[in-house]
Order: sequence, then structure tokens, then C-alpha cells
Amino acid sequence: MGGKGDILLHTCCAVCFEAVFDALVEDGRAVTAFFYNPNIHPYREFQKRLRAVEVATEARKVRLIADRRYGLQAYLDEILPAGGGRCRACYRLRLREAARVAAARGIGAFTTTLLASPHQKHDEVAAEGRSAAEEAGLEFFYCDWRGRMPMGVESAHRKSLYRQHYCGCIWSEYERFHHTGQRAGE
Repeated sequence: MGGKGDILLHTCCAVCFEAVFDALVEDGRAVTAFFYNPNIHPYREFQKRLRAVEVATEARKVRLIADRRYGLQAYLDEILPAGGGRCRACYRLRLREAARVAAARGIGAFTTTLLASPHQKHDEVAAEGRSAAEEAGLEFFYCDWRGRMPMGVESAHRKSLYRQHYCGCIWSEYERFHHTGQRAGE
């Protein structure tokens, strides 16, 4: 590892992975996927998303580094003091860990599938990625992949990969479902 084209891809879910993977390969990058998402709750949701990423990376023969720990406490420790800046604090938590892992593995660049989601605060993701890269002495590869999301959705659907209905945190779950009248287990 450590070659010019190597990149660590922080991967939030299989749908976003499917959206950006081909673009990175076409750019000449050798991708290592990295699943670190202590923001995903509840536990069953975390397991579904991790399994979908495992299936997607296995199918594409992509190396996956997965933090399989359910990180509720680490997430809350970082997010609760942030108050209204919870999304940015969440990006910071995950992208700093991606930078740390990339540096430890000798991978000189990293990026994130969060840049494919139209639901994320894109400028904040980019700013936190750049900050984490600077701290670690790495390159943060920035690209606005939001236009690729329909391809990711289609690819995930075709491959029967799990597709989530909210970002991942308990607040985003509430925001997604509180007005629908759905009850737990529906």
C-alpha cells in the first residue's frame, strides 16, 4: 500500500459506496473502504448498514477496514457538547478517525462517501475533511458526487443491498419519521 493512487474511502453506507466507487477507480485510485460510523443508531440499523457495506465491498473485491464496535458512547461524548452543531461534530469524529487510519496504514489520501449524499451539509463535510487531513499530514480528496447518487441507488437496488431511510443518528431518525405516524417495528 501507500502508492500514489491509494485512497481510503470513509464509507457511511452501501448506497453511497456504490455511488462513488466507480468514479474513484476511473480516477486511477486503488480504494480501501473504511466503515466507521458510531453515529448509526439503533444497534439493528448499525448492523444492517455494516452488513450491506460488507456485501458491496466483497462483491467488488475491495478491501474493507470495518470498525464493528457499536460506538454509542463515543458518539454521544462527541455530539452532546456540540449542541446545534451536531452534524459538524459527527463529521469531525468520523473524518478524524478516517485520517488516523489512513495515516497509520500509509495511505496518503482519504475521502468520504458523505460527499455523495444530497442530505448532508456538504460544505461542513468538506471543511472537516480538509481539517482532518491537515492534522494528519494527508490529502483530503474532495469531489461533489451528489449527482452520482441516483446511480448508487440504482446499483444498490439491482444488487438488493440494504437502503436506509435516514442519515443514521437518533435525531435524523426522529426528523425522518416523527410526522409519518409510523410506529416502532413498522
